[in-house]
Amino acid sequence: MSDAGAPPDMTSGAGKGGLELGGEPATAKPYRVLARKYRPSSFDDLIGQEAMVRTVSNAFETGRIPQAWILTGVRGVGKTTTARILARALNYEKPDGSVKGPTIHMPDLGVHCQAIMESRHMDVLEMDAASHTGVDDVRQINDSVRYAPASARYKVYIIDEVHMLSTAAFNAFLKTLEEPPEHAKFVFATTEIRKVPVTVLSRCQRFDLRRVEADVLMGHLSNIAKKEGVEVEPEALGIIARAAEGSVRDSLSLFDQAIAHAAGLVRADAVRQMLGLADRTRVIDLFEHLARGDIASAFGEFRSQYDVGADPVVVLSDLAEFVNFVTRVKIVPATADNVAFGETERVRAREFAAKLSMRVLSRMWQMLLKGITEVQTATRPAAAAEMVLVRIAYVADLPTPDEAIRMLDQNGGGAQIASGSAAPSRAAPTAPVSSMSAASPMRTPAPPRSGAEASARPQMAAPSAQTDSAPVLRIMTFPQLVALAGEKRDLLTKAALEADMRLVRFEEGRLEVALERNAARGLVNDLSRKLELWTGRRWTVIVSNEAGQPTLRSQNEQARNEHARAAEADPRVQEVLARFPGTKVVEVRRLAAEPPESDIITDDLNETSDGDDD
Repeated sequence: MSDAGAPPDMTSGAGKGGLELGGEPATAKPYRVLARKYRPSSFDDLIGQEAMVRTVSNAFETGRIPQAWILTGVRGVGKTTTARILARALNYEKPDGSVKGPTIHMPDLGVHCQAIMESRHMDVLEMDAASHTGVDDVRQINDSVRYAPASARYKVYIIDEVHMLSTAAFNAFLKTLEEPPEHAKFVFATTEIRKVPVTVLSRCQRFDLRRVEADVLMGHLSNIAKKEGVEVEPEALGIIARAAEGSVRDSLSLFDQAIAHAAGLVRADAVRQMLGLADRTRVIDLFEHLARGDIASAFGEFRSQYDVGADPVVVLSDLAEFVNFVTRVKIVPATADNVAFGETERVRAREFAAKLSMRVLSRMWQMLLKGITEVQTATRPAAAAEMVLVRIAYVADLPTPDEAIRMLDQNGGGAQIASGSAAPSRAAPTAPVSSMSAASPMRTPAPPRSGAEASARPQMAAPSAQTDSAPVLRIMTFPQLVALAGEKRDLLTKAALEADMRLVRFEEGRLEVALERNAARGLVNDLSRKLELWTGRRWTVIVSNEAGQPTLRSQNEQARNEHARAAEADPRVQEVLARFPGTKVVEVRRLAAEPPESDIITDDLNETSDGDDD
């Protein structure tokens, strides 16, 4: 028999199987954990299962009540509790006899309610299939089901973890389950619905109890905190709700533990320490270092978290969770409004989603997913986690496969082509630090295909013969500045220059821009500092009230749209579009083998413009 707990309003009564307290004061009662104390006793108390409640309500109101239900879902979503509520609704009866049949409206305790919810009613029989797996146990049910209930309206059989029954036991159940007596009802509960034979499933009405959303769990925990007189930070509730992964029982157990751990105000930091989680803000900082390709800062942040007790696997898992969150925000911006996530987490996720491309996020996710497995099996988890971080930071700005092929074609099969604006080779020991990023020797910049592209490359000023100072990079145009940020492997700054800044005026050492609304607050100060570090001279970055030019991203999108419209006007393309209804031109490219003057329209009619998969 499964252990049961009474709802909050039922703890005062002592029944046949209850604990007789006599005249002892209420403080002598043993402590009841929150998961049992606040177990739902009616359909109104169930949270997150609106679809199931609506179906059962309509069935009861119309009298279309099946002979068997099967409830499935993850642990802690309320399968056994729902089974008991169903048994109570089937047998609900007021002392005055005003209720004549099954009903879901149970405002007060009925004649049988207390005993049913405490699992001691003689007509509501519970069996744990995990410890009663044999055919003999089912045979006892088959023998007793023929007899009418002793006092209730229906005889209800609740079988928990029904998938644990043996094959012979399932077969012994089939006939009784298909044609039970009118006074018998069956309620099955299982976490492994696939292990239940289809012959049993076909005889039951199935309900899939869904995971409870984190924001719903937060509201539920907040109400319980008020009833218990416990002060708790909203962020702490969000951490508990996410850690529970949709399980109401797990969330209440964790909340119970957090109350005991805090011994007062339940703070977010205390909950993280209790669960062994890394600080969310520090995880986001680590993500930012990796996105910038700053391996040294990423190492320092990871070691700092590791020194205070963070598990390397947990750090990488939290990092992967944040990558997933940023990706969801990028696809569905409304995801950032979920209060289950902290304010800092939501704000910074919006910033990253606006600046990072989908291919960068998906690449980070793939490498983290593989890296977590490596760290779990490594003899030195911290060292393995550091190598995972190295890989992620190293490939932060690596080209996608199609870009790599294009660069090889432009370089004549991979051979380096000398160019006046090309950076010196990293093999030379005297190569200046600012000439290129500290990356792979194969990361040789591709030569520009036109004069306009050549102007986008920063020019290296030769050092004066009269001074031993480091050479100074001369940035003459705004596109050169964007190219420099890409060469320095600072993807966030490069994305901000392209999407968040509208050029007003540009002079060497002075930049005047207008900012988009979603631009980061410290963007101007960070850019000024980085330009001084990259070029070897001071830069003045001014925010202007003028409208300025469109952003580079807007200009590129407009150019792509114009190319697409021109391509659609081509008779050959129109013929292809007419032959394949539903297709459209999404990108226009020039073939590398053709001269720049020739307009060649590619046949990428079934691809998306940013759908390159790594």
